[in-house]
Amino acid sequence: MGRRIAARATAHLPLHGGKAPPWLMRRMIEMGGLIAQAVVEHAGPGELLRRLSDPFWFQAFGCVLGFDWHSSGVTTTVCGALKGAYQRMGDDLGIVVCGGKGAASRRTPDEIAQACEHTGDDASRLVYASRLSAKVDSAAVQDGYELYHHAFLFQPGGPWCVVQQGMNTTNRYARRYHWLSSDVDDFVNEPHAAVASDARQSALNLVADEGDSNRKAATDLASWQPDKLLREVGPHVFEHRPLLDLHMPRRHRLSVDDIRPSQLKKVLLRTYEAQPERFEQLLGLPGVGAKTLRSLSLIAELIYNAPVSRRDPAAYSFAHGGKDGHPYHVDRQLYDENIEFLRQMIGRSRMSPQPQHEALRQLARFVDQLDASA
Repeated sequence: MGRRIAARATAHLPLHGGKAPPWLMRRMIEMGGLIAQAVVEHAGPGELLRRLSDPFWFQAFGCVLGFDWHSSGVTTTVCGALKGAYQRMGDDLGIVVCGGKGAASRRTPDEIAQACEHTGDDASRLVYASRLSAKVDSAAVQDGYELYHHAFLFQPGGPWCVVQQGMNTTNRYARRYHWLSSDVDDFVNEPHAAVASDARQSALNLVADEGDSNRKAATDLASWQPDKLLREVGPHVFEHRPLLDLHMPRRHRLSVDDIRPSQLKKVLLRTYEAQPERFEQLLGLPGVGAKTLRSLSLIAELIYNAPVSRRDPAAYSFAHGGKDGHPYHVDRQLYDENIEFLRQMIGRSRMSPQPQHEALRQLARFVDQLDASA
């Protein structure tokens, strides 16, 4: 029996140009840090990570910070604001924030290792989680979205969370992948907390629960001696047909025509040398990417009759307006007043128990007022 498949949450995330202006980004960093700090004070760092792994709370958080509700840019901006807050506040934020967009995402392992020198955490465990979550969403889930953003957040000595995003330049939408360590029983079997996207389609989903037999078969094939496997497959697959490039076709199912024999032996030599025993090990091998996994998955269907899954894993409130003036322009004075209010609430919450409870009640009333004004 596989683990229960969690309900999928969906959000509209069209690709959207433009950046938050410096005056707004400065306020986002301060406001984002104070809200995060308030959640940590009230419910702990683990609760903050849990909320960030919820695509709807994440989107609402971005709206409160003043970013466009419908934009893919909310992902990079919210994570960037939290990272800026962490760089300013350090331990007071309650969580560590690593990674980011483009080149910053590639520095994530180094940033995790550097942070762990201070926190005392096992850097190898966290770096592994960061790398494998990125590998899953770039190679094991082949849905047409290319990753360009990876943020890794963790509580020292506690849970971790991943927020990463890919773009599809054809349909002009983005897709956000949320991970939470407490939801990850198995990195390659329904590992996501949620996948936020507007467009759903047929995808090669190698981490679907119903695709377990295909994962096992593909892992078994990866350990075969290459010439033996080519002899086994060749007579049935490679005779009397032209060599074609390997690609993801528009049709739902892959066929033998989607394998390029001239490249297959190189793939098999790489995996045969490693002799992976589990699909997670296969996925983690350097050089094993989307094309390798597509080939092995298809051959697993052909030889073992082990079907692969093609199931796609996939209205907000405003407090301060949006950077482009929708639904209205950001009220800078109100934004600054709310930053000061939150700063005072955080300060009061660190006093004696009775004033702390009253400060938290005031903060709750403040949040209710934001919801009412939406």
